Amino acid sequence: MFTGIVENVGTVVAIEVEQSNVHFTIESDVAKELSIDQSIAHNGACLTVVSCNERSYTVTAIDETLQKTNLGNWNIGDSINLERCIQLNGRLDGHMVQGHVDTVGIVTSICNENGSYVIEIQYENTDYITVSKGSITVNGISLTVVKSDKNLFSVAIIPYTWEHTNIHKLQIGSKVNLEFDIIGKYIAAYLDKVK
Repeated sequence: MFTGIVENVGTVVAIEVEQSNVHFTIESDVAKELSIDQSIAHNGACLTVVSCNERSYTVTAIDETLQKTNLGNWNIGDSINLERCIQLNGRLDGHMVQGHVDTVGIVTSICNENGSYVIEIQYENTDYITVSKGSITVNGISLTVVKSDKNLFSVAIIPYTWEHTNIHKLQIGSKVNLEFDIIGKYIAAYLDKVK
């Protein structure tokens, strides 16, 4: 379980394809604190550490993950938002995030609002919706929805988030991982069953 509060931005330093799996090696300041079998969110996608050293660690993405996320588009040198799983003895900032990406969205607009930024994202029709002032996870970042429309929403980015995550590298047309609010997903599933 995660909170959507990015704690570090890592860099992809190696990519190795093995049959339908892809092994990503990430260089990061948190590498020295990791151990094998730990879960860590990468742009919001939960992956398991399979090897690690003081400077970098490796995770494996299976075909299912590659098909449902933007991980298949990663290249060596890309910046990745990282968050280790939550500890139950601390504050819960952000919102409850599972690290299970629901779909990939496309950035359709980025507006500089005199120091902050508003990003508009479109996504394919899913069973999930966004609601104004609700929570959404974009590339692993817990954000608040500013405006919501059918298959389209916008989020406002404060300067700190802009500077300390990979969100400032997005461009129009960039693919982003989306995880919808878990409470909304349960409500949608319940309403679907009672129809």
